[in-house]
Amino acid sequence: MEYKLLGFDLDGTILTGEKKLTERTKKALEDAAARGMTVLPATGRPFSGVPKEIMEVRGIRYALTSNGARIIDAKEGKVLYEQPVPKEIAEKILDIYDKYDTLQEIYFQGVGYISESDLKRVDQMMESPAMAAYVRSTRKAVKNLREKMQEFAGGVDKVHAIFADQTEKMQALRELEQMENVTVTRALSNNIEVNADGVDKGKGMLKLAELLGISREEIIVFGDGWNDISMIREAGCGVAMGNAQEAVKEVADIVTDSNEEDGVAKVIEKILQKSQEEKEC
Repeated sequence: MEYKLLGFDLDGTILTGEKKLTERTKKALEDAAARGMTVLPATGRPFSGVPKEIMEVRGIRYALTSNGARIIDAKEGKVLYEQPVPKEIAEKILDIYDKYDTLQEIYFQGVGYISESDLKRVDQMMESPAMAAYVRSTRKAVKNLREKMQEFAGGVDKVHAIFADQTEKMQALRELEQMENVTVTRALSNNIEVNADGVDKGKGMLKLAELLGISREEIIVFGDGWNDISMIREAGCGVAMGNAQEAVKEVADIVTDSNEEDGVAKVIEKILQKSQEEKEC
């Protein structure tokens, strides 16, 4: 199969634990793009949180962000697709988060917002210093998250929380899964991400593929977290990282090496080498 769309998660997949893109992986992505593949970041992050070094990889034009709630054509500077969470539903999600010790965020039109008080707690709430540094460098701090949300014209891309306690996280997860008109998922061990009903990376990937005239069978994707399961299931070939959650590995077609071992690059290199050998025959 000649793959035409190559999608990849960022944290835990294409980026190392220090949130870096290795030269080997960058070259593999650029080589894939040079062969005609659409090379697509597919992340739970807001567009403003996608690293500049990713969007500057030669050949990258599109970005699937906020778990598929917002798909961007960076070259044209326009939104190809968006499906926000209505504000009244976002309020109910925040009501649930408020019952627990959480750091809360809302994403609106590609930008992440956090309260000033929560921003001060980022170091103690995040899983790693690199993740805390990412949040500090990409979020807009506001005095009151709910009041800021009321200023927005329309709903929000995603409502996100980091939990201090695992038991509380699971309690909140059960509550949120009882809500109607939402999609609930996770990417980290201590977070919950809520999007509008029907929004996930898999559906977002297929929407973009349809716009580009690419079939499901012509898609290969890479991921490591729970929010990657939908796109791994939907793609013609789903690849789980060696460091992926077991639930991700169970649905994947291939398990590669970890994000610290250039696992994505190794698969791309094999695909491109095989394709070249077939052309030479």
